[in-house]
Amino acid sequence: MSELSTSITLTGGAVIPRFGFGTFKIEDGDSQAAVETALETGYRLLDTATGYGNEEGVGRALAASGLDRGDVFLTSKVWDHGYDDVRKGLEDSLARLGTDYLDLYLLHWPRPAVGKYVESWQALVDARAEGLIRAAGVSNFTIEHLDRIETETGAAAELNQVELHPYFSQPELRAYHAEHLIATESWGPLALRGGGLFDEPAVKAAAEAHDRTPAQVALRWNLQRGNVVIPKSVTPDRIRENWATLDFSLTDAELDAIDALDTGVRQGGDPAVVGN
Repeated sequence: MSELSTSITLTGGAVIPRFGFGTFKIEDGDSQAAVETALETGYRLLDTATGYGNEEGVGRALAASGLDRGDVFLTSKVWDHGYDDVRKGLEDSLARLGTDYLDLYLLHWPRPAVGKYVESWQALVDARAEGLIRAAGVSNFTIEHLDRIETETGAAAELNQVELHPYFSQPELRAYHAEHLIATESWGPLALRGGGLFDEPAVKAAAEAHDRTPAQVALRWNLQRGNVVIPKSVTPDRIRENWATLDFSLTDAELDAIDALDTGVRQGGDPAVVGN
């Protein structure tokens, strides 16, 4: 990766690749082929979730790859809340994925109205201490949620996976992450509603200047802003195209022009209400 580190060391010592493969909205029957293509291309970070319904396919791909388990950083997420439900969710995910540990396990959403995300977080902290997971994190948590779990358990999240793209770049949250040594991981890095981002003059100009696609520019912007990125696709050519994001760099002026696209408006779900 040009001028960038290829990985981030999380606070607990696990080393996560900066560029990975997401599996959101990939059906289980399609997930094995897609993940196999990603692994053959060079991806070594895989992201799935109980709620995606494709953990078995991801596990089959990992088993078929011939790679050593330690060479692939495997992430999953739990939807259910409550200490015992999270522990059961972890056991079920391990069985579906065909592994005896996860490199990273995340609470998928805070679900604040359920009122159990602190005890759910404690279940992850304990699982990490037992070696069932190497790193513990969260997804879609706001500063308020992050503050509460750290204050009440004494353990900060190692990573927060959130909606993050040029239209919604979350500078305040990223600054909080930096202060608290929490890695930022971007889901939806290409924005969620159609191809409008790819038609933005700032994105198109950078793509033309570097002989790249607008998608590659959007992904590269995310990387150069310090984030872990997990684009998804089921199309082999697109999986390989995304991977080619790693061998060019945007200029400071190009990064600033793309920063200016931020609207401060979510395109995905609101953490205050999803799952309540």
